[in-house]
Amino acid sequence: MTGLPATMRALRLHAWGVPPALVEVPVPQPVGEEVLLRVEAAGLCHSDLHVMDAAEGVLPYELPFTLGHEVVGTVVATGDAAGDDLVGGRYAVHGIWACGSCRRCRTGRENHCPSLSGPVGAGLGRDGGLADFVLVPSARHLVDAEGVDPVALAPLTDAGLTAFHALRPHRELLAGARVVVVGVGGLGHLALQLLAAAGPAEVVAVDPRPEARELAARLGATRSVGSVLDAAALVAGAGGPDADLVLDFVGSPETVGALPSLVGPGGQVALVGSAGGRITVAKGAELPRGWGVAAPFWGTRDDLEAVVALAGAGLLHAETETHSLDDAPAAYDRLRTGAVSGRAVVVPTPHSD
Repeated sequence: MTGLPATMRALRLHAWGVPPALVEVPVPQPVGEEVLLRVEAAGLCHSDLHVMDAAEGVLPYELPFTLGHEVVGTVVATGDAAGDDLVGGRYAVHGIWACGSCRRCRTGRENHCPSLSGPVGAGLGRDGGLADFVLVPSARHLVDAEGVDPVALAPLTDAGLTAFHALRPHRELLAGARVVVVGVGGLGHLALQLLAAAGPAEVVAVDPRPEARELAARLGATRSVGSVLDAAALVAGAGGPDADLVLDFVGSPETVGALPSLVGPGGQVALVGSAGGRITVAKGAELPRGWGVAAPFWGTRDDLEAVVALAGAGLLHAETETHSLDDAPAAYDRLRTGAVSGRAVVVPTPHSD
């Protein structure tokens, strides 16, 4: 690969429960269908903290590997089976590196591929984008992002994609609906933007932080309240709870436990957050007739194409703060303490030999 350095910096996890370390590693050499991208932007995510903090044996990942699953970059080299026409193009990386050949992958449901019982993909068991370069197994994991700001787009490859995928099954329900969004954080504020274009009659945003409630109001929420109990009072109808859709981006025992006080007949629930809440699934219990619950996982490549298009059209935007690769460990500390406003994005500086 002429013109590329022999080594690069990478933020790698070497042991469970230990902070990652910025180290020097060889620049990968693409072969076959592989594609090498120079990383332009890589988002930091709370999921990374869960990976770092995991006890040995909890996750089916082999150490070490490079973190970073929200990646946008420019193709600089390809394997002999990938085609040279990709070189020079900017792409968003679909971080789910599924097998591509099973029934689910063939029908566009790669986020449900059985092979994901092990490593999921970029930064999640496989080398990710918190590095100067990232090696992607195939061009089928890339989505054209020409003309889209990489810093703005990087966090949307997870946060925006997850919010879009959580809403997608409910699109026909949204017109004129009453929707409750629990948690106006990295994902919730993007869901509010998507809802603004869908036309629900009422959107109730729930977050204990005053600044988050102010953001929700700016993004089109009809009401913004500090607790699920306050939300329950707002959506109470003559016959009881009356929300058509609840999007829980927190998933704590408190928020999940409040579902019976929020969901009306035929109401749907999407549990996106993973803060330890549990729900008992049973007919004839506390929840009303016709209710449904889903626990969506990330999103498909087709979903990512839609997200990139929305970002390019200026209809979906994440609040971001940027950091250098050298500052990524400190940025993770900020993320852990809740000091990050919106999403943190790492912009690697040019590598020098």
